[in-house]
Amino acid sequence: MTTAPPLPHAPVLDWFAEHARDLPWRRPEAGPWGVMVSEFMLQQTPVSRVLPVYEQWLARWPRPADLAAEPPGEAVRAWGRLGYPRRALRLHAAATAIAERHGGEVPSDHAQLLALPGVGEYTAAAVASFAYGRRHPVLDTNVRRVFARAVTGVQYPPNATTAAERALARELLPEDEARAARWAAATMELGALVCTARTPDCARCPIAAHCAWRAAGSPAHDGPPRRGQSYAGTDRQVRGKLLAVLREATGPVPQRALDAVWDEPVQRARALDGLVADGLVEPLADGTYRLPLT
Repeated sequence: MTTAPPLPHAPVLDWFAEHARDLPWRRPEAGPWGVMVSEFMLQQTPVSRVLPVYEQWLARWPRPADLAAEPPGEAVRAWGRLGYPRRALRLHAAATAIAERHGGEVPSDHAQLLALPGVGEYTAAAVASFAYGRRHPVLDTNVRRVFARAVTGVQYPPNATTAAERALARELLPEDEARAARWAAATMELGALVCTARTPDCARCPIAAHCAWRAAGSPAHDGPPRRGQSYAGTDRQVRGKLLAVLREATGPVPQRALDAVWDEPVQRARALDGLVADGLVEPLADGTYRLPLT
């Protein structure tokens, strides 16, 4: 005998059918490659910042093989100011593997996706689900927050995804494959638009009547402190400034041009060393620097 899931599917799916944003990676013409590109770009980056870069990227590299044929530094250059530029290198590596192992077609099998460089559990599940309509739990920050509130009754999920969250996500999946893929997208959209981190709009929520957190009086978070997203003055900001100089240059950049972007020499050197170690910057024998060619 099976038990009903702790959340009803129909209200969420009906809400999604009416309120889902018209995003380019959700359109049929995006294809699996468009979905994969969007998933790399959307990690820790809002939709508004991703949209223009996504459009330019797909116009330049409409297939994985197109990206694979260019040096990885071009991926870093085109990534612009999306942040976390190692994602650009990982996407280039994934495109190269797709071209070499899968005839240039993004695989639909979850295990084959997971075997691609730079593709983790979340991205593999998201691409299999959103591009191919497969039945996989897709747990991003938005989905985890919806489930934490609606089912677990707490304001925020743990800082890191737990086994209990994965088990709950599997339990909540509809049995029908296409419906499960729709559910994955719908719960993600619900977290992005309604069950937001700071100001959830419970009056607009299609499952407010089923929400354990709301039923408990919306208690405040009492778990470990949530990780902040500080940026100003950090090594990450310095890395971004250094990369901006290299992205805008047409050739190798001398040290003095990099020195000009940040006054504190120790932090600047540490940031540059980190970029070199991450493969985002290539030092040349004459003391200049460039984006990577290999």
